[in-house]
Amino acid sequence: MHATDWDARYAEKQQWSAEPNPVVAELCADLAPGTAVDLAAGEGRHALWLAARGWRVTAVDFSAVGLDRGRATWHGPDVLWSVADVTTWTAAEASLDLVLVAYLHLPEAETAGLLTRAVGWLRPGGRLLVLGHDVDNVAHGVGGPQDTAILHSVDRLAPVAALLEVDRLEQLPRETPAGTALDTLLWGRRPVSR
Repeated sequence: MHATDWDARYAEKQQWSAEPNPVVAELCADLAPGTAVDLAAGEGRHALWLAARGWRVTAVDFSAVGLDRGRATWHGPDVLWSVADVTTWTAAEASLDLVLVAYLHLPEAETAGLLTRAVGWLRPGGRLLVLGHDVDNVAHGVGGPQDTAILHSVDRLAPVAALLEVDRLEQLPRETPAGTALDTLLWGRRPVSR
C-alpha cells in the first residue's frame, strides 16, 4: 500500500486501539526512558505510550493523516512527528536507546537493509524491538498481509539478530477475534563492545 492508501484509511476511521501492543508494553515497560524512534508509527499509539513514560520519541510514518491523528491527542514536546518514508529516513549513528518497528512489512531485502541501519542508530546497549506478522500466519488464514514475500520469520530476521545480543527471536501466537495469529519477535540490544 502507498501513503495515499493509508491516508484514506486513517481519514475514514481510527485504525488501531489507543493502547500499545501487549508485547511492546511488556518488553518496554521497565526500560529506563531515553530517546526512541517508532518506525511506521501510524497513529502513534506506541510513540504516545512511550512519551507518557518519559521517553523522547520520533514517530515516523509516510501517512500524514495517521500522524495527524496522533498529534491531535498529544500536546507535549516529547514526540516529534515526522512524515517520511521509513526506508529513507535516518538517525545519527549511536543516537537512540530504542528502535521500535511494529507491524512494518516490506520486501525482505528492504527490511534487512532498514533493520541493519537501525542497529547502527542504537547506542551501545540500546534496544531493537521488531514485531510483525509471521510468514506462517498466511497458512492459518487469520488476517494480516497475505503476501509471504513481505512477512517476517525467525530465519528472515536471523541476519539482523546476528548483529545484536538477542534476548528473544521467536514466533509468537497472538489471539485475535478470528483465531490465533502468528507473529515474529526480535528483541535484542546493540553490544556494548563490538
